Amino acid sequence: MRLNDLDERIVHALAEDARRSYADIGAQVGLSAPAVKRRVDRLLAAGAITGFTVRVDPAALGWETEALVELYCRHNTSPEDIRRGLSRYPEVASASTVTGEADAIVQVFASDVRHFERVLERIAGEQFVERTKSVLVLSPLLRRYTSGSPT
Repeated sequence: MRLNDLDERIVHALAEDARRSYADIGAQVGLSAPAVKRRVDRLLAAGAITGFTVRVDPAALGWETEALVELYCRHNTSPEDIRRGLSRYPEVASASTVTGEADAIVQVFASDVRHFERVLERIAGEQFVERTKSVLVLSPLLRRYTSGSPT
């Protein structure tokens, strides 16, 4: 489903603050609260909005170390094999298949460097992993949870 301009403005308002009232969003986009609710319900039903969540600073949960890990997989490893294998690790925040030499990039949060090392060793020991290459994040410079239209 491709969002029209009005739906996109509603989605951006919710992405900035999912706790905003429909009346507040309606005032911003020029609709009544019931009209905004109807549009949000339609976007949910169509799968354009997949849920509402809270963003938490990982450090508040004890995750002081962040790393990005390149995974180089054995031949004939499917994306589903990678997803299934990594889903067992609570430290894995995200994983994506990528272009280039690596097969996937994995974002890992850990309590400290030693914890990260243990997680990395376990991931590297997965059947489908041939090798890994990792970097520790020193300072996150930009985390964007909303963005404009790609056009």
